[in-house]
Amino acid sequence: MILITGANGQLGHDLQKILHAENLEFIATDYKELDITNIDAVREFVKDKNIDLIINCAAYNNVDKAEEEVEMCYKLNAYAPRDLALIAKEIGAEYITYSTDFVFNGSKKTPYTEGDKVSPLSVYSKAKAEGEKLVLEAYDKSFVIRTSWVFGIANNNFNRQVINWSKSRDVLGIVDDQISVPTYSYDLALYSLKLLKTKKYGLYHLSNGGVASKYDQAQYVLNAIGWKGTLNRAKSSDFQLPAKRAEYSKLDSTKLEETIGEKIPTWESGIDRFLDEMKEKGEL
Repeated sequence: MILITGANGQLGHDLQKILHAENLEFIATDYKELDITNIDAVREFVKDKNIDLIINCAAYNNVDKAEEEVEMCYKLNAYAPRDLALIAKEIGAEYITYSTDFVFNGSKKTPYTEGDKVSPLSVYSKAKAEGEKLVLEAYDKSFVIRTSWVFGIANNNFNRQVINWSKSRDVLGIVDDQISVPTYSYDLALYSLKLLKTKKYGLYHLSNGGVASKYDQAQYVLNAIGWKGTLNRAKSSDFQLPAKRAEYSKLDSTKLEETIGEKIPTWESGIDRFLDEMKEKGEL
């Protein structure tokens, strides 16, 4: 039996879709069903359920608000992932949890590998970096998967924001000095499960192929939907945001691709499929 936490988000939604298609049994929980910041509650929840895999998709993702809500951010992004790893160890289950490209400060300018030293710039990224360390120390049958700029059908994301802005504006300004890789949550789910089958535990990077700025991503989406407005380049300094962000945080997924013997599709392919999903649901 598989336990998914944070199941109502983009990644959780797509994991459920894949597991359902493979006829695998799972229990999907979100914070209403299971408070992962309460280790005793989790311990009680897993009792007698024969859980052999825990996939933690829950996280505190409001990067700017985290600068104020430090304690809550650390609870969800550092201590809860560790506690879930400890519980997985107690019951003999495998464990997957997720981290972020934000753990790097962007000074490198070439794709970040798993061997690169973390240097987080914000409360959110410091909590994520701490969570990685705690999980890998706590349990040797853990996968810690870093990803970047996730988008999927089940929730709000940058692609949806751009589409919504385009409906009411003829001119948009999008930053071109934040560079990483947009990652389709379906691919994140699919390749996480392929990695799981290898039993080669540890730290991995998993993002779609290619590289893009926020401007590139917006341009691709707007071209795909046939927007006729004007897209201007902007700089991060134009927007006074509380949390500092790296200018460059592209992840190198070579280790994972070599481990599973497969290439991850490009971010453009991910956006194409995401837009097809939106059309199927009548949202576009």
